Amino acid sequence: MTQRILTFEGVGNFRDYGGYATEDGRRVKTGKLYRSAHHGRATDADLEAIAALGIDVVVDLRRPGERDREPSRRHASFAGQVIANDIGDAGGDDPWQAFLRASDLSPESFRDYLAAYYRNAPFEPRYVDLYSRYFRTLAETDGAVMIHCAAGKDRTGILAALTHHLLGVPREEILADFLLTNAAIDFEQRIPMIAQMMEAEIGRRPTPEAVRVAMGVDQDYLEHAFLVLQARHGSLDAYMAEVLGVDEALRASLKSRLLD
Repeated sequence: MTQRILTFEGVGNFRDYGGYATEDGRRVKTGKLYRSAHHGRATDADLEAIAALGIDVVVDLRRPGERDREPSRRHASFAGQVIANDIGDAGGDDPWQAFLRASDLSPESFRDYLAAYYRNAPFEPRYVDLYSRYFRTLAETDGAVMIHCAAGKDRTGILAALTHHLLGVPREEILADFLLTNAAIDFEQRIPMIAQMMEAEIGRRPTPEAVRVAMGVDQDYLEHAFLVLQARHGSLDAYMAEVLGVDEALRASLKSRLLD
C-alpha cells in the first residue's frame, strides 16, 4: 500500500488512489487519480515532478480563506482546469478556527469534531457543488485529476472514497486507502509544528496526543459517514444520484474511462 505514496519536499500526503482491483474483476487505472494536501509550499522541484504527472484538472476543496493563506503554486506550464468555489462563505469564522477557540483541546474533542464533520460534510452545499463538478469533469478529462484540501485527509478522503465506491472497489480497500493518510504523515516531525501553530492562533497549546488525533484519520469517521448517507438516501448509490447527480449514464462513463 505504501508504494502509492509519492514523496515531495513541500506537498504532503500525496498519492495515487488508482490501482485497486474492483469487485467485477477489473482494476482502477493508475496515473489518473491523485490526492494530496495543499500545494502552497510546493518547491520548484515539486512543481517539475507534479507537471510530469500530466494533471489536467485540479480540484481545490479548500475554503477561500484557506486558499488566500496558502495560495497554490503551480508549474508555469499548467494550463488545466481548477475547480473551486466560495459557496457558503460570508466572511465568517472558519469552522475549524471557531472549534479551536471554543474547544478544551482534548483528544476527545478533536475526535468528536471530526466525526461530526464526516457526518455533515457530504450534505453541505459547498461540497455538493465541488463533488458534483469533480465527477462530471472526471468523465470528460483525458489527463489525470488531482483532488486536495488543506491536509488531504478529510474532504479529500470522502471524495476519494466515493470515487472508489462508484468504481466498485471493495469496502475493505476503500478503508485501507482512507487510512493510508496515517502512513503518509510524519507525525513525529509535524506534531510539534502543528501544536505551535495552534498555540499562536488561540493562545493555548494542545497535547501531542490531541494533535495526533487532529492530524490523522480513523476508520470510524468514514464508516459513520457512509451509514448516514445510507440512512438518509437508502444507499451510497442513491446519495450519489440524488445529491451529486451521478446517474447511470455518468457512472458508465466514469467506469469506461477509469477501469481497465
